[in-house]
Amino acid sequence: MILVQILVATLLGGIASVLAAYCLGGLLQRFERRMIGFAAGALLAAALLLVLPEALGADVSAVRVLGTVFIALVALFALEKLALWRHAHWHGERVPSSGPHSLQPAGYMVLVGDGLHNFIDGVLIAAAFLTDPVLGWSSALAVILHEIPQELGDFMLLVNAGWTRREALLWNALASMTACCGGALGYFALSHAEPLIPYVLAVSAASFLYIAVADLVPLLQTERSPRALAAQLSVMAIGSLVVTLDLWT
Repeated sequence: MILVQILVATLLGGIASVLAAYCLGGLLQRFERRMIGFAAGALLAAALLLVLPEALGADVSAVRVLGTVFIALVALFALEKLALWRHAHWHGERVPSSGPHSLQPAGYMVLVGDGLHNFIDGVLIAAAFLTDPVLGWSSALAVILHEIPQELGDFMLLVNAGWTRREALLWNALASMTACCGGALGYFALSHAEPLIPYVLAVSAASFLYIAVADLVPLLQTERSPRALAAQLSVMAIGSLVVTLDLWT
């Protein structure tokens, strides 16, 4: 049943990313750059080789699909600018510069933002599953791969904000569970509104593209040696192959 697959995928995604960040924190930090490259390759491949072709293959004009991608990219840019401004506002004006809980408000903001982000991921995963279960699992895998570095950053911020490691794990896990809510809502809403699925897939592709190009790739540009470039291209290629494995079999 599609709903069961959606719930399992979103649940596993949340648990896998949070537990990986918690249990492998030191190791993940050591190989953070390689993980970022791996996630970037996976997201780019999922967007351009899996999700977007499905949206364009539906009974909707290419102009409408690509127009949706364009609008979503601009909207994501605006939302991220707002989020960054609020983050700077908290740190610059309202958060004390010292003390064990000096980052506490920022910690709560991270949890709220993470919960909303995961909820939207759940809706997008549901749209992918309603199109094709294989596409759904590939999209879920791409989400997991980019969530692991993000959850690691969130976990470290919560610990620095005064939470214990156990509390940070619990709250991160609760925030990740909103993906299940988004998946369930997406399933029931989109099952009765199938003409909207191509547009939701277009938003999903835009989300993957934006995260990869605007957030992850710039982090890779800080390493400019030929050796670093070769390593980054290698892990990006591996990441792209992992999420598109069904295309080559």
